[in-house]
Amino acid sequence: MTWLITGGAGYIGAHVTRAMTDAGERVPVVVLDDLSAGVPARLPAEVPVVQGSARDAALLKRVCAEHAVTGVVHLAARKQVAESVARPTYYYEENLGTLATLLEAVAEAGITRFLFSSSAAVYGNPDVELITEDTPCAPVNPYGETKLAGEWLVRAAGRAHGISTVCLRYFNVAGAAAPELADTGVFNIVPMVFDRLTRDEAPRIFGDDHPTPDGTCVRDYIHVADLAEAHLAAARRLSEGAVRGDLTVNIGRGEGVSVRELIKVIGEVSGDRRAPVVEARRPGDAPRAVASAARAAETLGWRARREVREMVESAWRGWLLHHGRRSGDRP
Repeated sequence: MTWLITGGAGYIGAHVTRAMTDAGERVPVVVLDDLSAGVPARLPAEVPVVQGSARDAALLKRVCAEHAVTGVVHLAARKQVAESVARPTYYYEENLGTLATLLEAVAEAGITRFLFSSSAAVYGNPDVELITEDTPCAPVNPYGETKLAGEWLVRAAGRAHGISTVCLRYFNVAGAAAPELADTGVFNIVPMVFDRLTRDEAPRIFGDDHPTPDGTCVRDYIHVADLAEAHLAAARRLSEGAVRGDLTVNIGRGEGVSVRELIKVIGEVSGDRRAPVVEARRPGDAPRAVASAARAAETLGWRARREVREMVESAWRGWLLHHGRRSGDRP
């Protein structure tokens, strides 16, 4: 089999690409990335990288034919919640328009395996202890809406064209398998706290009056290397023909960590233990969002192996590599 990985030079994409190329069976892959956020240097030298968009139907046709593609991992997407609120039409065009073009190319090429990068954002803010795959979906922002509609589109195309599909709903991704693969953006909580510390500012907590043990939001954090291994497990199931029709799976640890607990670990790892400042709650923040990981274990034979401290330590090494320390930083 040859797998096409869209967005394969990005933060998550590079980890998935490496997991698949490092697998015992040496799964051949080709990466398609517009390089708006991707970095080819993250990838093994032997991996072909095609620069371009998955919205380019002619390019998709050529890549699928030249590389004899038999399966697709679709990671390329716009994924910033605040930006999606400010630019909803852009997000719908980019995320759903691209997906529609890609699925048409997949059907035309006779490809029968498709793995879709989805998100826990499809659930919105459910008031449950553990979020299962059967928890009703009620996204609260355009980003989450495009992921949910993307799942619908993937399943409909699968039924229409005989494509076996898997949708993986990620929870909060952090960490790095190697420093050079670390997330260079400042959009998620771990790099956001790092950024505050390296600017000699205290971390921020948005609300400490939530109905949780310490009053701060509780989230399920997943190491990006575990997430990459989940993709490999799903691709193997698709390759083996073990997925008939469609499969939707949460990817998380099944354990909650509060924002205050996470900031404490970051302080221990970075050596900067200053107290966080508490600000007002942000609209729409769920008090608790933790995955049930049972279906992933049952259907993929996959469980997360890495703990939160390992996520933070690996992310901090990557942060220092890419950003360094600045004058005035604490040790």
